[in-house]
Order: sequence, then C-alpha cells, then structure tokens
Amino acid sequence: MFLENTLKYGKQFGWIEVVCGSMFSGKTEELIRRLKRAEFAKLKVAIFKPIVDTRHKKSKIVSHNKNKIKCRVVSSASEIYAIAKKCDVVGIDEAQFFDDEIIEVCNALANSGVRVIIAGLDMDYAGKPFGPMASLMATAEYVTKVHAICSKTGGLAQYSYRKAKNDELIMLGQEEEYEPVCRATFFKRMNRRAKKNKK
Repeated sequence: MFLENTLKYGKQFGWIEVVCGSMFSGKTEELIRRLKRAEFAKLKVAIFKPIVDTRHKKSKIVSHNKNKIKCRVVSSASEIYAIAKKCDVVGIDEAQFFDDEIIEVCNALANSGVRVIIAGLDMDYAGKPFGPMASLMATAEYVTKVHAICSKTGGLAQYSYRKAKNDELIMLGQEEEYEPVCRATFFKRMNRRAKKNKK
C-alpha cells in the first residue's frame, strides 16, 4: 500500500511518485485521488496533461469512472517547470506522451522540494516501455503499478492490446480501440497477428 512521505528535513527535498499500468487499470483515478487529498490539505497544487491528449475537455483530467480534476494543458515539459516550481505538489497525467525532457523536469522539481505525482502507461501497444516512463520509474521514490482485469481470462491485465490495425506509436482511444489483457492473452494475439502479416 502506498503511504505519503511525511518526513521533514532541514532542507526540504521533494520526491517522485509514479502510477503506471495498462489502459483501464485506474492510473488516472489514483492520480486524481492523491491530488484531491493534497488540495484538501490546502497545499499549492498544479496539475498538467500533454496537448496531444484530446479525449476530454481541454482543462480537465478525466478518469474512466468520470472523476475529474482541473488541469493545464502543456506542449512541452519545460512549461511545467516554469509554472510549477513554487508549488507543493505537481500532478502529471499521460506522462508517456512527453519526450525525455520530462525526466529532467520531474527531478529538478523534486530536488527543489516539490512532490511530483506522475501517471502514465508503462508499455505501448507492442508491449515495449513507453517513452520516458521506464526512466521515470527508475528515478522515482515510489512506483505503484496498477492492473486492469483481462477481458479474456479474468486474470490481472498489464498489457494494452490494440484492436485497431494501426502501427502509429500514439493512437488515442477507448474501449473500441484498446483492450486490457494478461501476458498469455497478449502474446497469443501478437503471435497470431505476426503470422497473418507474414502471409
């Protein structure tokens, strides 16, 4: 179970928390929960999402359960640092869509005393580490990996199987385009798809 860091030092350092997993695993739900707790505690909170995430209202992060929280849309990680360096807590959703600059920004914020909470897909549709997420997980003090339920076996799902035939790395979607699946289901389907493509 995740517990917020409550230690106080002479010189306050922050820390990084990463919430990761597949599509439909509750990443954004958990991000919103932690940020609302910080807001309730009257901390200064800044929340961001990348400009490429156009699925919901521009000024809100919305979970699949329809929980929402206000945010700012940014086109680069450097914008986050400029706005958030005087905050207590920074939340970032869909972190996989940023480039590697997000790693430097998150570490700079944490080093200046900010608690940084990041949510994002840990793997892309092909089952490979997605963008900067692996490096963010490596440098974070806390990593929470959440799971969906496999639609085929009912087991824990950690893969986001793309149903649509599209090889673009970034493809926004919902239930029509993606399905959470377990390891066995993912690799069976990917092998089947690879055999079809060879024909």
